[in-house]
Amino acid sequence: MLTPEQAQEFAREWIDAWNSHDLERILSHYEDDFEMSSPVIIQTMGEPSGRLKGKELVSLYWGRALARYPELHFDQKHVMVGVDSVTIIYNGVRGLSAEVFHFGVSGRVSSAFAHYGA
Repeated sequence: MLTPEQAQEFAREWIDAWNSHDLERILSHYEDDFEMSSPVIIQTMGEPSGRLKGKELVSLYWGRALARYPELHFDQKHVMVGVDSVTIIYNGVRGLSAEVFHFGVSGRVSSAFAHYGA
């Protein structure tokens, strides 16, 4: 189980990684075969399920996002901790956003779910 301090540290590092625009740094938080779910995947990748699995595909997706939004910047608002999971609420290029991260036995993210303000 993650402590509130571990959740805060993960959130700080994750936000900093995105704000650095360093794709390898961003990907370092994830297991090689992690699964990502986002409504933006449907539009950006043409994947009707909204899901991608593995760093190779997600790297392509996030690389496109970083190229499309060179001014991309996330502002952390809240961090919530669960059982082997963290939710980060932040403001980003899509406005108010939340990402839910589930951690595997490696201590890295095994699945992530992005949500955006309606």
